[in-house]
Amino acid sequence: MKNKILGGVIFLVFVLAVYGVVVLAGCSKTEIANINNQGVNIICFGNSITYGYGANPGEDDYPTHLSKMLNIPVLSAGVDGDTSTDAVDRLKVDVLQRQPLLVIVEFGGNDFLRKVPLEKTVKNMDYIISKSLEAGAMVAIMDMSVGIIMENHGKEYRRLAKKYKAILIPHILSDILTNASLKSDFVHPNGLGYKVLAQKVYRFILPYLNQNSIYKQFGVKKP
Repeated sequence: MKNKILGGVIFLVFVLAVYGVVVLAGCSKTEIANINNQGVNIICFGNSITYGYGANPGEDDYPTHLSKMLNIPVLSAGVDGDTSTDAVDRLKVDVLQRQPLLVIVEFGGNDFLRKVPLEKTVKNMDYIISKSLEAGAMVAIMDMSVGIIMENHGKEYRRLAKKYKAILIPHILSDILTNASLKSDFVHPNGLGYKVLAQKVYRFILPYLNQNSIYKQFGVKKP
């Protein structure tokens, strides 16, 4: 009887060990393209959310907060009101010619508000991501969807992230737009909201930056 119980315990431990290995394997970090590139700058490329619309004078936008957290310069290439088409037009000067280490792409909100066809937005995003990768940079994609709002955009952004091995930062505004103390209007964060946004971006990009030899020389090592 004791031998049967002992055998059962050993078998259970074995099963749990195998399960643990499988779970850990499934939780491993996603493979990201250009993870050890030799770029210099983190570039936040976006519209009013990147620009910092809604923050009061003297309050930081999210790229400024992010720079303080990472301990390295972060360049803001945010233009209030930009669509993804506007982004394509200024991609070369604002991103590709600035030695990008990581490009954080935040577009789609204005496309949605102006009823730009989703196919057009996705085509532009595809172009921005592919050209940034060709320049040697890692890419992070901000998912602008909140619940059912821009839900199809979110699905396409997830597909693009998988296609190009980019970092996906999901539902970046969901915690902000549902909290009156973090927003300045129905779609923009306030000063505190931009700090919360920067913290979320930080959590998603830091594990990959810490694998990059350039960043490891100068940046923060731990969250």
